[in-house]
Amino acid sequence: MTGEIDYADDEEIEVREAVPGDSPAVAAFTADTWESGDYIPDAFPRWMESDDPDTRTFVAVDTAASPPAPEEVEAVDPDDVDGLADDRAVGICQAVGLSEHEGWMQAMRVDPEYRGRGLSRALNDAGFHWLYETGRRVARNMVFSWNTGGLGASRYNGFEPGTEFRWVQPEPDPEATARSDAAGEIDADPDAAWAFWADSAARDALGGLALDDTESWALSELTRERLRTVAADDRLLLVSSPDGGIGGVSFRVRTSEREDDGETQVRAEYGVAAWDGAESCDALLAAIARDAAAAGADTTRVLIPESVDWVSDAALAGVDVGDEPDFVMRADLTERYWA
Repeated sequence: MTGEIDYADDEEIEVREAVPGDSPAVAAFTADTWESGDYIPDAFPRWMESDDPDTRTFVAVDTAASPPAPEEVEAVDPDDVDGLADDRAVGICQAVGLSEHEGWMQAMRVDPEYRGRGLSRALNDAGFHWLYETGRRVARNMVFSWNTGGLGASRYNGFEPGTEFRWVQPEPDPEATARSDAAGEIDADPDAAWAFWADSAARDALGGLALDDTESWALSELTRERLRTVAADDRLLLVSSPDGGIGGVSFRVRTSEREDDGETQVRAEYGVAAWDGAESCDALLAAIARDAAAAGADTTRVLIPESVDWVSDAALAGVDVGDEPDFVMRADLTERYWA
C-alpha cells in the first residue's frame, strides 16, 4: 500500500509507509517503552534496509512537526541517517504476511504525547488493509498477559480473543533422560506426527498454531507440509505413549544468538510441544533437552498451551516454566472495511 491515509481524529495526523528518514523520530519515542528498553530502535534500520514483499512498516506522522535531528537521539548514529523525513513519526506498526492467508501485526508503539488520539487504530487499519489487499484473511498479534493496556487497545482496534500459551525452558543436556522408561523417543515420522497433532487437545487449545518458521515471536498454522520440512531437516521429535503409539510431538524452529548479561548465548526455539499424559511429557522434554544440546544451544524456549494440565505436566517433569502466559489475538479481515 502506498500513499497517505488520514484515519486519525486530527487533520495534521496521517499514516504512511515508513522511510529510512523516520529513524530518529522512531528511536526517540520508542527508546523508553519499557524499563529494559525496546528492540525497535535497533530493528528499524534493518527493516528499512530489507526489501521484503511480505512486510510493510507503517508510521503515523504529525505533518505539522519536524523530526528530531539525528544527533539529538542517543539511540541513533548520525552517520547512518541519510536524509530526514519531512514530518515527524509519532507511531509505528508493522504488518507481516506469514502465509498466503495469514498475517501478523507487531511493533505497535505510539508516542506518549500522542496517545488517546486514535493513532493505534489508524495504524492497525493500515496494516489490516495491506494484508487484505495481499490476500490475507486473518491477522493475529501477541500481547503479554500483564499488558492490560495492550489488550484493551487490541480489542478496540478489531482483534478478538484467540488463544494463550506459555514458555517452558528445559536445560540443554546431551544425557537428559525421563524419570521413567514408560515413554521414549521414537522415529520422527512426519505423517505420524501430523496424525497425532491433528487429533490432539493441544491443537484444539492453540487453535492449530505454533511458532512461525521465519518471523520471531509470531505464531502461524502448523501444517503437514511444515512437519515434513522439519523432519527432512532432522528437527522433528516424537515420543511414544505408555499405551503404545505416539505420545508427543515437538520440533525445533530455529537456533539464534542473543545477548544475556554481556555474553552471547545460543537459544534453541521449539514451535510447540504437544503430548498425551505426564509420562510422554517427561519423555518429550528430555528429548528436547538432548536435541538442544546437539544443536549447540545454551538455552531453550518451548511453546506449550496454557492450562493447568499442560503447565503442571511440565512442572512435574522438572523444567523451568515461565511466570506468565502470553495471549494471541485474532482479527477476521473479511469483516473489516476501509475507506
